[in-house]
Amino acid sequence: MRRDPRHSATGEHHCAPSGALHAVVATTFRTRSPTLRNPNGPRSVAPGMTTASGRPRTVPADERSAREWYEHGLGWPTAGGAPLELLTGVRFDVLELPAAAGLAVLRRVPDTGPVALHGSRMRLLVAAGSAEELPELLRWLEWGGVPLDLSALGAGGRTAAPLARGAGGGPVWLRPPVPGRAVEPALPAATLRGGRRAGGAGASAPDLVRLLGAAATECHRARLLRRGRRQPFAFS
Repeated sequence: MRRDPRHSATGEHHCAPSGALHAVVATTFRTRSPTLRNPNGPRSVAPGMTTASGRPRTVPADERSAREWYEHGLGWPTAGGAPLELLTGVRFDVLELPAAAGLAVLRRVPDTGPVALHGSRMRLLVAAGSAEELPELLRWLEWGGVPLDLSALGAGGRTAAPLARGAGGGPVWLRPPVPGRAVEPALPAATLRGGRRAGGAGASAPDLVRLLGAAATECHRARLLRRGRRQPFAFS
């Protein structure tokens, strides 16, 4: 790791977004995702919404087409059966946190990998192997032992696959991957000795430590706000 990010990662002050803002963001991203395929008929893709290979740029709404989109368009393995799930620890790991804290993180760290929203939870894709580093990195950032509601999925894990418009009440992409583009080199990753980036990330990939520091700060802030709302006034 090239520098100590503790002050830059935890010293900023931002208010957690309100529930209304969270709803507006979720609704906005859901309504922007077009219907890409009728499962009972031929493909129907909006003009300008395909890649050079002819695949839709955004994930389809039905699971059969979405599985093909993930496996062949992105090269991401999926679990067999329904509901459609992506395997973690192979091409990426997942950092999961409350959606309110996650929205604040996205304002502080604009450069991330793909990001999904699932109800009240947000999932950020990070370099494969990052989940194993999470406990040690949190201790190094002086967040060890602090309840944060921040977790990670790595090798052997599964995460629900986002579909268009959150079909079936499932997750939806806020920052989607694009088929035909290499996703892994751009995922947030830790810097190893010698300057090499973990998980096959490129030299310009976002810094996992900075992202994790911001996530821990916002998770802690969100938890304090929730606890403050539950506590009665001392003189009531």
